[in-house]
Amino acid sequence: MNRQKLKDKRRGRRRVGIRKRVIGTPSRPRLCVYRSLNHIYVQVVDDLEGKTLVSASTRDKDTRLDSTGNTDAAAAVGMKIAEKARAAGVTQVVFDRGGFRYHGRVRALADAARKAGLEF
Repeated sequence: MNRQKLKDKRRGRRRVGIRKRVIGTPSRPRLCVYRSLNHIYVQVVDDLEGKTLVSASTRDKDTRLDSTGNTDAAAAVGMKIAEKARAAGVTQVVFDRGGFRYHGRVRALADAARKAGLEF
């Protein structure tokens, strides 16, 4: 099996395990992260309603970044999502890292969101 397929398979297994345990409710929605090679995307989701409350990414027009695929960009997106979530009345979330390991860009995003006022 080629190396990238193996990595994708492992991430899929981790993702399913996380999603079994993590459920977004109206009082505590799910903060889900997707990390691509060049960008990072995050959204706050109420799973019971099936609705995305707020979202942010490195591709947003209002996000001015020099580089989009590094930890600084992820931290900027973390601050942005925390601002938008607080404006929407969300202060507590559950963190869904989407099967990605908790280090690097995912960790930078989570730390920045915590500093900006989100609790998880």
